[in-house]
Amino acid sequence: MTDALLTGADASTEVPLKRRLRRAERTRQVKALALVLPLLVFLLFTFAGPIAGMLWRAVDDREVRQVLPQTVAALADWDGKDLPDEKAFAALAGDILAARTSGTIAIAAKRLNYALNGFRTILTSTARNLKAVPEPGTARETLGKINPAWRDRATWATIKDASGPVTGFYLLGALDLVRNVDGAVVAAPADQAIYRNVFTRTFIISLSVTVLCLILGFPVAYLLATLPPGRSNLLMIFVLLPFWTSLLVRTCAWIVLLQSKGVVNDSLHWLGIIDEPLRLIYNRFGVCVAMTHVLLPFMILPLYSSMKAISPAYMRAAASLGAPPVTAFLRIYLPQTLPGIGAGSLLVFILALGYYITPALVGGAADQMISYFIALYTTETANWGLASALGAVLLLATVLLALVYGKLVQGQQVTGGMKN
Repeated sequence: MTDALLTGADASTEVPLKRRLRRAERTRQVKALALVLPLLVFLLFTFAGPIAGMLWRAVDDREVRQVLPQTVAALADWDGKDLPDEKAFAALAGDILAARTSGTIAIAAKRLNYALNGFRTILTSTARNLKAVPEPGTARETLGKINPAWRDRATWATIKDASGPVTGFYLLGALDLVRNVDGAVVAAPADQAIYRNVFTRTFIISLSVTVLCLILGFPVAYLLATLPPGRSNLLMIFVLLPFWTSLLVRTCAWIVLLQSKGVVNDSLHWLGIIDEPLRLIYNRFGVCVAMTHVLLPFMILPLYSSMKAISPAYMRAAASLGAPPVTAFLRIYLPQTLPGIGAGSLLVFILALGYYITPALVGGAADQMISYFIALYTTETANWGLASALGAVLLLATVLLALVYGKLVQGQQVTGGMKN
């Protein structure tokens, strides 16, 4: 009887205890969320929001639909095999007159001119010469007399392709692809296909800079990891010193050093090595040198962090077992630095992909990377759709690289675990 009462009492006190524990855990989670909430809001408005806006701009296509609504509706069922019917011509005439009155004709003309060169002239000249709504059944003849381009199937196919509200036009353009009159995706004309070459150039420059940073940064990181703390900290200050200097100042310093009358050419000429100044700037060499100098700390720091965690006992054990220093380094030390090599290479490569200021100032016309064209279409030509599409392709490439790196690191950890 007494045991039963004690058991009931224990059960009755255990339930409130669990409730209090759960309540305390919820309170702790709420407090933790409240601490990180400002950061989450900041990232939402300064990182996730702009990226989402960029991705939407890459497929947004509402200009023609808003300016020529009746024409878009009339072309909805058009198969594109022949010229549209009289209804579409009449709708276009009405939309042009309405857009001329409201002053929005330039919006549609600008968008359509992206797809078909000269469309701005076609639309604006029609708006100037079209005096009134054509008589029923005469819209086709009237528009054809104003501009013969309205008798061309490609003109109407361009309007239909730009009917929106979303489109793949900009994304296809970023990959040097277009839609022909029949709606099939084909390669862009040779005189318009530039972006694949620009992306290839961007990846080659980024890869070159990454390799140079690895070659130069590995010995420095090894020295920092093996020196006594006092000397290592002093050298680390020199590694971090570029972070305290403006990127623009560092880039301009390389212009001073590498120009035809700069320090490097004058020194080589004074030593008698050259007779004429070398072209060290406004070319690929200058871009790689300046970008390597800027990005080198981003390679050294991950390597240093990885090397610092490697115990010297491994190399001493290998030496005690008769392994030559080179063999011990290649088979014992180097494999343990692979996480740092991977992290540093990925960081430098991704940062190099989006570089703009350094190639723009130090490189020539054939050395501009994709960021130059994104800035050009954003600030000068106001072609935000194509700028967003180029940015989206670059973002996709960056994400794919990060995923590949994650898979490689995961596979290495699994392999290492199996060996252990």
